[in-house]
Amino acid sequence: MRAVRRIQRTTIACVALLAVIAAVVSFRHMHELCLRHGEDHLAAVLIPVAVDGIIVVASMSILLANRYGSRGGALAWILLVVGSLASLGANIAVAEPGLIGRVIAAWPSVALIGSYELLMSQIRRVSWNTGRQLSEPQQDGEQEPENDHPREGVVVLHREAWRWARENRRPDGTLPSGRAIAERFERSPRWGRWIKRAGLTGRLE
Repeated sequence: MRAVRRIQRTTIACVALLAVIAAVVSFRHMHELCLRHGEDHLAAVLIPVAVDGIIVVASMSILLANRYGSRGGALAWILLVVGSLASLGANIAVAEPGLIGRVIAAWPSVALIGSYELLMSQIRRVSWNTGRQLSEPQQDGEQEPENDHPREGVVVLHREAWRWARENRRPDGTLPSGRAIAERFERSPRWGRWIKRAGLTGRLE
């Protein structure tokens, strides 16, 4: 895990650097594009900030979701794609005519988008493996593996699943089945059964 953390920190640092470069380059290009199309200086400053702001907010939402083992909601991905295309389009629009000029202008945005998705892949892979180890026992009667430092996201997910089970009892007052719990959180039936057993024994309070 130490090696994984070092790799992630290095990747995050590189992505942050690329984000700064792309933000500066994209800001200049979008500012120039706005001025060309009749916007005043204030609008030409605010519009690039709004575009980059959407990208940052969507990226942070997806990053948080990935840390909890999810890919993030559709809205976050739509805003990320729209913001990235707007930034990329502005860079290309103000580039020198010709293929080379457009590639040079678009490169910072392309590099940022690609490196960011690689970072998300790293986080998804680590979250999935850790969540699987912590929350899916090898056999139905087996307890959750012990871990001195369980991932916070996994613990929160366990408690959220148990809370959902208690709030969605059947008409006769019994708890939902393990399969129902698993389907609600897109996990395996074995995981749902473990949540139900652990909750009934008070381990998720």
